[in-house]
Amino acid sequence: MVCSHELEKRAELEDGVEVVMGIDEAGRGPVLGPLVYACAYWPIGEEVVNKKMGFADSKRLKEEDRDRLFADIKAKPGIGFKSSPLSPKIISHSMLQLSKYNLNELSQDTAIELVAWVAKQANLRRVYVDAVGNTSKFRERILSRFPDLDVTVTEKADSKFAVVSAASICAKVTRDDILARWQFEEGAVVQADAPMGSGYPSDPRTKQWLTTNFDHVFGFPSIVRFSWSTCSTILKRKAIRVDWGTDDEDDDNANGPDRKRRKLASTQSEGSIHQHFAKTGTSASTSSKEKKKTLSKSFSAELRSSYFSVRQLALLDDF
Repeated sequence: MVCSHELEKRAELEDGVEVVMGIDEAGRGPVLGPLVYACAYWPIGEEVVNKKMGFADSKRLKEEDRDRLFADIKAKPGIGFKSSPLSPKIISHSMLQLSKYNLNELSQDTAIELVAWVAKQANLRRVYVDAVGNTSKFRERILSRFPDLDVTVTEKADSKFAVVSAASICAKVTRDDILARWQFEEGAVVQADAPMGSGYPSDPRTKQWLTTNFDHVFGFPSIVRFSWSTCSTILKRKAIRVDWGTDDEDDDNANGPDRKRRKLASTQSEGSIHQHFAKTGTSASTSSKEKKKTLSKSFSAELRSSYFSVRQLALLDDF
């Protein structure tokens, strides 16, 4: 399952009533699964009453207590919430693209969009946010867009403010639910029954799961954050290396296309990716036409990994 969905509930409020909101996340550190940001909000006058519901930092609560409190949040008309999952694909793409978009920036932008969501539907006056990166700069970013708000960005906000604790519970329950219902789009190629562990890079069970479900060409299933150093280490050590020619290299002489083909041929003769896929039973004496026919047949059958269809790749007979 790709976690593109968002969970939300709008609070039932009287016109003009001033509200306070809290923002927190779940799953920042794990190498597996989404990072989920969430907010909760309610009338400022209800802070004392709602605090008595038992909200606390979600990490300190048992699973059954988190589920119960999340049910209470959904059931109480005066409380609203929204969960915004960031999939491993989004995280990996953001952090590995040529123009880097680091996790702090991605996190802060997601939090700011949650502020915008509440501000559109309620008289938002006060915002509490669990710290991400430089707290003063983050606060300035929020105020630059919402100058009339009373904004507090602080560490351990989920332990200091009940409304942030409620947001923490929403984020944690959402992430746990996504992981529990995850359907691997890569299919049977993933050994889904292998224990994942906690999902944190330091967990030996998580490390073993990554090793077990590693592919020498495609790397890991889509539940994995490729941008984590744990994955980078495995990729550097075990993945098949592919060197891509650049346009600058091709412009150096008039035989650019030929140079590309020579570079590919060189890569094939050295083994690596060509040897990985071309186990088709062809021999050195087989004609080029027969090899191409055999290779195409092989790719459409046993060698056409589910990774190809998932990542929308196809074999090109020529280029």
